[in-house]
Order: sequence, then structure tokens, then C-alpha cells
Amino acid sequence: MSDIAEIKVDGKTIELPVITGTEDEKAIDISKLRDLTGLVTLDTGFKNTGSTKSKITFLDGEKGILKYRGYGIEQLAEKSSFLEVAYLVIYGDLPTQTQLDDFQKEISKHTLIHEDMKKFFDGYPSRSHPMGQLGSLIFSLSTFYPECLKPNQTAEEQNLTIIKLLAKLPTIVSFIYKKSLGHPLIYPKNKYDYVTNFLWMTFGQRTEDYEVNPIVVNAMNKLLILHADHEQNCSASTVRIVGSSDCNLYASVSAGIAALWGPLHGGANQAVIDMLELIKADGGDTEKWIAKAKDKNDPFRMMGFGHRVYKNFDPRAKIIKKACDDILENLGIDDPILEIAKKLEEAALTDQYFIDRKLYPNVDFYSGIIYRALGFPSEMFTVLFALGRLPGWIAQWKEMHENKEPIGRPRQIYVGETDREFVEIKDRK
Repeated sequence: MSDIAEIKVDGKTIELPVITGTEDEKAIDISKLRDLTGLVTLDTGFKNTGSTKSKITFLDGEKGILKYRGYGIEQLAEKSSFLEVAYLVIYGDLPTQTQLDDFQKEISKHTLIHEDMKKFFDGYPSRSHPMGQLGSLIFSLSTFYPECLKPNQTAEEQNLTIIKLLAKLPTIVSFIYKKSLGHPLIYPKNKYDYVTNFLWMTFGQRTEDYEVNPIVVNAMNKLLILHADHEQNCSASTVRIVGSSDCNLYASVSAGIAALWGPLHGGANQAVIDMLELIKADGGDTEKWIAKAKDKNDPFRMMGFGHRVYKNFDPRAKIIKKACDDILENLGIDDPILEIAKKLEEAALTDQYFIDRKLYPNVDFYSGIIYRALGFPSEMFTVLFALGRLPGWIAQWKEMHENKEPIGRPRQIYVGETDREFVEIKDRK
């Protein structure tokens, strides 16, 4: 017999089923609560509310566990390429070599974007933020490929839209970066793998040969893998709820990009660099700023430490820390900002104040450092986050449609004015 939860309302006892996930997570199913009682629940920020049943990602913040489709993030980051993980997250299983080769070939056919899209860049203000450009460019893909608007798409038609989006996002991201420099655009070379091709388009030059450093490729693969999905976070939930209106994939992902843009979500790694710049401008005295972080009356917050979900060490941070160390050692970068970062990292890992509060360096802390070391301006960091998160957004959108989930429509508790008499404008005071 399954477990039940009881709720007493107006002297009447209502029984609600308790359901258990495959990782022994338990939840009270309140889907019939309003029908049975006339009541809704209030859960500001949805901190206690499960919006869906999903097979994509499992996250245990207390134990510091992250799995994609049952595979531990540690194994995937160590042994897989980003494209393998993208296939896994979207389609449910790790690909065979043949499946991976076919996946790469299909993506390679669609890496070019329509030439008319390049005209958009001429209309953006010179200082426009890359995330604003990215969101509008992805949204516009639905106008270049109107077949995505077709209702009741076949699985093959839907999959072609998925392939196109995976193929074109690296090209769009690299074009945004090149335009910010005023440099000529570099077109994709389909002989390269997914990550190498992106780095070629981003850092290559028409004037000289460019060899992609394998250590950089390895670090980028890891960063993208670690960002591929993260359960029902703000942007994933946004993609699902927009997609639940039967909105096309491009527009749904564009909505996810908008959600990711916020500094409390994807913008956190940019906030890390902004914090380090602030400390540098103040003279680089890390002890002073660590003391400020400990002072409960000081508004200063250490960015890139701790996590809303993880109450233990962020498992992604353990992985990316090594990649960060490898990058800094291999590239031999002399950057005072990175020296400040190392001192803050050491304090967070050894100072009892941070240890007791589990304020460990998180993935945003290390990813910001790596992106800076590779030469990306901080405004590009969230765009790179979006590049990694794309498979997760696609998978969430795809799963929501396959489950035939209803249109998202949260309830509310109204706390505004009650009945009011209309007053003619001449009589209002």
C-alpha cells in the first residue's frame, strides 16, 4: 500500500498520495487538492513545489550529487565529450560510436546561419549586451525556419529543429564575440568537432593560422558538460512553461536565455569577475574584503561561494577546479585578478567561518576565472553558460511535449483591494 499524507480542513480529513521517485525522493501529490478542498498552496519561489516528473537530471544538494540520466557528473566530465553528453541529455542514452558520428554529421550540415541574420548586428548599438543579442537572434530563428511553427510536428520534423539549434548556437555566439571586437566573422569548419569548431570561430583570424590548444578544448568540454542541465532551475522552468503553450523551440529557448541573463542565475560568473575587479581597484587587500564578508552589518557578499541548492561542496566545482588549475598553469597567465581569486579560494577552503557555513567556491567562481583566462570579456560569460545549457533546455522542452503536460498556470493568493465603487475622473481626489 502506498503512503498517504493527511490534511485536515474544516473538520474534514483529506488523503493525498505520497509518491516516490527512482532515487527515493518523496513528494506529496497535491494535484487534486483544489478539487477536494477548494484550497491552493502558497509556495513563494516554488522552493517546495515539484512542477513535473522528469527523467533528465537528478540533484541532491545535501549530498552534493548531480547525475544526468543516471550517470554521475564526475564520470561524464572525465570520460565524455560535450556532444556525447548533449546526446545523452536530449535522447536518454549515451550514443554508440556510430550514433555519435551520425549526430556530429547532422549537426555539421547546419552550422551556417542565414546570411541575412548578419544584418541584425548592424542594428545593435555598439555597446549592447551579448545576452540581449543572443536572445533576439535565437528568437529570430523561428522566422528563418517557419516550419518549426507547424502544429503537430512529426518526431523527424521536431528533431531537425533540435539539430539546427544545436548547430547554429556556437556560430551565433562566436559571431557575437567577433562583432564586439570589430573583427571579420570566421565561418565554421566542419572538419572540427563541436567544441574545437566553436573555438576556431571565436579565436581564429583570417590573417593567420590558428591551432586550438587541446587543454583549452578539454576545459571547454568540461565547462559545457557541467552546465548542460541542472534540474528545474529558473531558466529550465521558464523553457518548460513557455513551451507548454505549444510555443516553438526557438522562442522557448529564447525565453530561457532571458531567465539565465539575471545575475542571480547565469550572470553569477560575471558577478565573480566584477567582485574581483572591485577588490583590485581597492588595492587588492583580500583580508579586508573577507572581513567585510564576515560582517553581518556589511552589505558586501562574496560572489561565487555557496549555492542555493548545494548544502555541500558543489560537485561541479570539484571537477572544474582542476581544469582551472591546468589552464592557468598551461597558459602561464600573469593577471592580478586571478591572484586575488586564488587568495579568496584559499580562504574559503581553510577559514572556519566559510567551512562552517559551507560557503565553498562554486562552479561560477571557477568558470569565471577560466573564461577570463581564455580571453573572454566578462559580458560574454553568461552567453557561454547558455551554450552549455542548451542541451538541457532542449531536453526539458522535448520531455514536456512527450509527457503531454498541460499549459502552465500557477495559482495565487489575492491580497489586493476588495469591492470598490467607480468614481468619475472629475470627482477623483
